Amino acid sequence: MRAAVLNSVPGLLEIEDVEIGEPGPREVLIRTAAAGICHSDLHFMEGKYPSTCPSILGHESAGVVEAVGSMVHYVQPGDHVITCLSAFCGHCSQCTDGHLALCENKDTELVRGPGEPPRLSRNGETVNQFLHLSSFAEKMLVHEQALVKIDKDMPFDKAALIGCGVTTGLGAVFRTAKVAPGESVAVIGCGGIGLSAIQGARIAGANKIIAVDMAPAKLELAQEMGATHVVNAADVDAVATVQKLTGGGVHHAFEAVGLKQTAEQSFQMLRKGGQATVIGMIPVGTKIEIHGVELLYEKTLTGSNMGSNQFRTDMPRYIEMYLAGRLKLDEMVSKTITLDEINEGFEDMKQGKVARSVIVFPAD
Repeated sequence: MRAAVLNSVPGLLEIEDVEIGEPGPREVLIRTAAAGICHSDLHFMEGKYPSTCPSILGHESAGVVEAVGSMVHYVQPGDHVITCLSAFCGHCSQCTDGHLALCENKDTELVRGPGEPPRLSRNGETVNQFLHLSSFAEKMLVHEQALVKIDKDMPFDKAALIGCGVTTGLGAVFRTAKVAPGESVAVIGCGGIGLSAIQGARIAGANKIIAVDMAPAKLELAQEMGATHVVNAADVDAVATVQKLTGGGVHHAFEAVGLKQTAEQSFQMLRKGGQATVIGMIPVGTKIEIHGVELLYEKTLTGSNMGSNQFRTDMPRYIEMYLAGRLKLDEMVSKTITLDEINEGFEDMKQGKVARSVIVFPAD
């Protein structure tokens, strides 16, 4: 099969022929239909997060089941599925406590052992699987607990977005922060995850939803998604502006950029008793500083891993929201591209030209 391989860090992706194995007892072979280009992949390409080469990146995807292992009963060939990096074992303390996104055993129990052939290879050399998925390829071979079965009426290019960005943004609002009706919200960063957080705030019934970004086109799109106010951080002091708009600060601030400065700003935007939730992937080694005295005001700074999701439950619900017209996904797909155009897709992302580019694979 054809796949986009990361051979060096930092580096671009190279389109190569790669071998993929047959499903083991609890594995599922999927024909990839669509894969979103997410900023998280770029972090690994640029070396901001550790990566082992060669590897096939990609983790925001949807496709069709082609074959299943002997012990798989959840899906069968022909089923439509979304994959999720929040693969779970189902029996560790985090899973049994309901925190599937924090599963303690995914990196030991959901992978093939040292004595087994690799899922992915190239001329006899192991190709590393990325986040249990590797969706920048024509096919994926994954553990059955890394996917969810979905309604066949759901378009694949929109379903792929739910695999990461949408679930991360909505989940941060619904599950991590538990935004209540009538509360005020600020979202810093209006890419795919930030736009999803804005939509989550709208669906949750927030009164004031303030979008913060430096790109006018993204702020315009944020208004389509439900933002009641926009702040161009290139022109004004974002913290002061948010505080003025809300009479002292928001109940909830969401950081969807992944930078030290914006994470600190999210905390500074809070009213007393407010909560700042960092969604963005802040580079390894970066320290976040807050003014200690503000903790006396019972402000909270927390993180969110993939929206604290329970994806087998959450993703079908998000699809229902989309099909009912409550969740806007069509507007978030700025461009559809081919696998051969993947590096151009990442360049568009770096330049802030798109909310989301989605790779669409041929039907056969």
